[in-house]
Amino acid sequence: MMIFRQLFDPESATYTYLLADRESGEALLIDSVYEQVRRDAALLDELDLRLCYSLETHVHADHVTGAWTLKKRTGSQIALSTVSGAEGADRYLEHGDKVTFGDRYLEVRATPGHTNGCLTFVLDDESMAFTGDCLLIRGCGRTDFQEGDASQMYRSIHEQIFALPNMCLLYPGHDYRGLTVTSVEEEKRFNPRFGGDLSESDFAGYMKNLGLAHPKKIDIAVPANLKCGQPEGGPASDDEPTWAPLTYTFAGIWEVQPQWLEDHLHDTQILDVREAGEFEGPLGRIPGAQLVPLGQLAEGSDALSKDRPIVAVCRAGGRSAQATVILRRAGFNEVANLAGGMLRWRAEHRPVEGASD
Repeated sequence: MMIFRQLFDPESATYTYLLADRESGEALLIDSVYEQVRRDAALLDELDLRLCYSLETHVHADHVTGAWTLKKRTGSQIALSTVSGAEGADRYLEHGDKVTFGDRYLEVRATPGHTNGCLTFVLDDESMAFTGDCLLIRGCGRTDFQEGDASQMYRSIHEQIFALPNMCLLYPGHDYRGLTVTSVEEEKRFNPRFGGDLSESDFAGYMKNLGLAHPKKIDIAVPANLKCGQPEGGPASDDEPTWAPLTYTFAGIWEVQPQWLEDHLHDTQILDVREAGEFEGPLGRIPGAQLVPLGQLAEGSDALSKDRPIVAVCRAGGRSAQATVILRRAGFNEVANLAGGMLRWRAEHRPVEGASD
């Protein structure tokens, strides 16, 4: 029996797909997201699965893949297109290759157009296909950067995806409206860019005039994904902290969530690195917080103890993230940034001192 899960990253609207053979416990992940590695690893552990491959449908421009981190954590292999231009993969895939997990496999179909290295993964019985950014639900990926080619995409979809059985379910790499799945038959009939009698020239003209802004993370995501998601310099430590349920961001910052901090106010040192006027201002401050403005932290860290964990906080989380770097360099190991800062803390109606209504 096959295990299938569709997972979602709300920030990038990315779908990650888990497929596994229950009997053997062998699993695949398609299009993992760096910030969701802990979530994905936890699911693998709970289902008693062994990750064999992290597969990439293409080199993403809107998020950083979790493939390298998953490999480091689970021993899995990384696989993506041989023409992707990425370095560090364990296996480079060609059209017609098969990626096995237990008694099942995914067939690799080259579907360039969004990028040169776009792949669609088709389940062995052709009941499901994972189309990445090539074919979306009632849409498709853009073709105006990363060697995109509208004519090539049109042919990829018609020759490789629409050639599948009508009842084949199609799972995209993204959806920004909350839609989760479609089918070959539906997209043939209702996709406004491809459906009905629309020609290749019709499609190319449509794509040329979309006028979309570039993805916000393109300058970070593409270089990182060309290294299969390996952070610059690697994580700060081979061992994950155990003093709190922390999240490691791609920027190299450990973050803690507000709920945990509220539950552990008396167990931590709360370091507020805003200016004095902000500390006494309308946002207020977390009960028990100690003020050391960021500009004074390098000289003022002696006032902090290394015997208790430190959570740094500022207005929105930027200055406090920098504070955690300064503190680690000063020899403080149990340090984390408060995700979202005081803005999120107040928005979630958590306790404060000295605040204005």
